[in-house]
Amino acid sequence: MKRAFWKEAVVYQIYPRSFMDSNGDGIGDLRGIISKLDYLKELGVDVIWLSPVFKSPNDDNGYDISDYRNIMDEFGTMADWEEMLQGIHERGMKLIMDLVVNHSSDEHAWFMESRSSKDSPYRDYYMWRPGGPEGQEPNNWVSFFGGSAWQYDEATGEYFLHLFSKKQPDLNWENPVLRQEVYHMMTFWLDKGIDGFRMDVINCISKTPGLPSVGGDRYAWGGEHFMNGPKIHDYLQEMNREVLSKYDIMTVGEMPGATVEQAKDYTGKDRGELNMVFQFEHMDVDSGPYGKWDLRPWTLKGLRDILHKWQVGLAEDGWNSLYLNNHDQPRMVSRFGDTGAYHKQSAKMLATLLHTLKGTPYIYQGEELGMTNVKFPSIDDYRDIETLNMYREHRYEHGRSEEEVMASIYAKGRDNARTPMQWDASPNGGFTTGTPWLASNPDYDRINAEQATADSDSIFHYYKRLIQLRKKHDIMVYGSYELILPDDDRIYVYTRELNGERWLIILNFFGEPAEFILPDELAHASRELIISNYDDIEAPADIRQFTLRPYEARVYSLTK
Repeated sequence: MKRAFWKEAVVYQIYPRSFMDSNGDGIGDLRGIISKLDYLKELGVDVIWLSPVFKSPNDDNGYDISDYRNIMDEFGTMADWEEMLQGIHERGMKLIMDLVVNHSSDEHAWFMESRSSKDSPYRDYYMWRPGGPEGQEPNNWVSFFGGSAWQYDEATGEYFLHLFSKKQPDLNWENPVLRQEVYHMMTFWLDKGIDGFRMDVINCISKTPGLPSVGGDRYAWGGEHFMNGPKIHDYLQEMNREVLSKYDIMTVGEMPGATVEQAKDYTGKDRGELNMVFQFEHMDVDSGPYGKWDLRPWTLKGLRDILHKWQVGLAEDGWNSLYLNNHDQPRMVSRFGDTGAYHKQSAKMLATLLHTLKGTPYIYQGEELGMTNVKFPSIDDYRDIETLNMYREHRYEHGRSEEEVMASIYAKGRDNARTPMQWDASPNGGFTTGTPWLASNPDYDRINAEQATADSDSIFHYYKRLIQLRKKHDIMVYGSYELILPDDDRIYVYTRELNGERWLIILNFFGEPAEFILPDELAHASRELIISNYDDIEAPADIRQFTLRPYEARVYSLTK
């Protein structure tokens, strides 16, 4: 397999609003990031993915961009950004930026021109349609954030499409002039020295011609017409020809609804599109038929089957992104681990999974500390637009109880990931000297970076060890993957193999002991312990079976 820096890298995602505030206004900023670059260097990460820092009215926390070539005032200046980039590169790390081009802000100059007149040269930068026969929306699609995906605009008497907030009008990728605007903007940032892009909902940029309705309901999910659309590969291949192929960079596309087969097309080595995708199948493992807020218990079989499918499906062509949380997902230790007696063990076990599967691991800020979900007492404490829309819709339109709705928010709300980074035990976890834009999780007094970096047995230091192992052992990056014990409902077991070297990974996903019996084909191998999340492991060189403790993780090197 061809070597590449983005295959060997470990990526760390920064959500700048919540990372570090340097000036006491309660909002994280670029100078705050600069002040913590040595922390990231100590952790050992190779690439920093920075969520949007562009000018924005912040309807969706920066994913609604009003100027793609300038920095949000709250975050600092272009000079601050340039100093940050220089600091990242001086420490031997790389920077990838968020590319948000399915939609812009409704306060972008393009859209303000577009809505000014049907004759505006910018009209076709967006997706405008007249209303239906009775003044209804042009079709029955609903947005990702709930409600109709169309907004009526009185200035010209037409509707515009917005798959997300009504302040995030969708760009019209059918327009070649618009596409060139995007490519010029991408080149602007690449020429400034960035090392790639994470592309926000990039598989939504192609819509079915005619924008047809779905079924006969007043409102319906239209994803089949705006995810993985008919021209998506044309657009990505054009983007690659015009921009991406001219630089040695890393690209990852966020692609809700993408299947393994589609991911092969997006990431195949001869396709000329992207390096890897973020898929969401495993993020729906605890969702019911009505979507993410419809809570269902997850099972190890359900999670393992999905991860296994993607490991096997992209084994020969394509590449996996490995993640269990990000700025849009709840904290992984709260979702798949334990926040009580086995907090540290479960966080380390989940980290072992992410760093020993085949693909590029992504660490979301605070994950390396074991940061947890938050339970704010009132909906008034929340800031996320998706959460607030869901609360209104489910409480007042669907009639769900306060307890039910808040339980869904506690489990799946995006603000779980957006509480401020916990640096120390001082007020607000050391994130700000002011009032934070979103309240801190009250557990910062015991879960914080100062405590974690001082404790050699911490989750932080376990992440350091995993990252160091990855740099030292090619098998963690390029080794083939094989599932062992496919029917065990407590333990996830697999091997990685490269050039005759074989590693065995054993993960207990639950808070009770679990029996592990070595399969016959491995029983005669001698075993050397590479890493474990318990520090008192006795080498089972001649033992056919042993008992795993709660959330125990072990990685062995096997020799015949």
